[in-house]
Amino acid sequence: VAQTISYEVSMALILLSFVFLINNYNLISFLFMQKNIWFLLMMFPMGLVWFCSSLAETNRTPFDFAEGESELVSGFNVEYSSGGFALIFLAEYSSILFMSMLFVVMFMGADMFSFWFYLKLMLISFLFIWVRGTLPRFRYD
Repeated sequence: VAQTISYEVSMALILLSFVFLINNYNLISFLFMQKNIWFLLMMFPMGLVWFCSSLAETNRTPFDFAEGESELVSGFNVEYSSGGFALIFLAEYSSILFMSMLFVVMFMGADMFSFWFYLKLMLISFLFIWVRGTLPRFRYD
């Protein structure tokens, strides 16, 4: 529980810094402020912190200590089958899509009705999956 709360605090502070920069709470104003240059280019370290925090928030590979999935014989996969299992995995990957959408809107300036938004969304979602495939899972012992 303490692990997820600490990453939510960093995400909230980054979001508040953007609110101070834009002077607005509306996510549409992110689009108008990023017409000339993306916030990702101006605030690259904040983008990395947001990406790492969203990895931790979705319990992806470097930050999945709370589950201990490999020690528990793949965790909830043993207890659930068919419909329940599919719903759990759909919820997990929909949270990845939501975090990717927030990253694209906040850092890459996206109009949700354009082709480029969905291309950027696929790129950030691919980064989530790539990090899981690339980084090893740390062991406690």
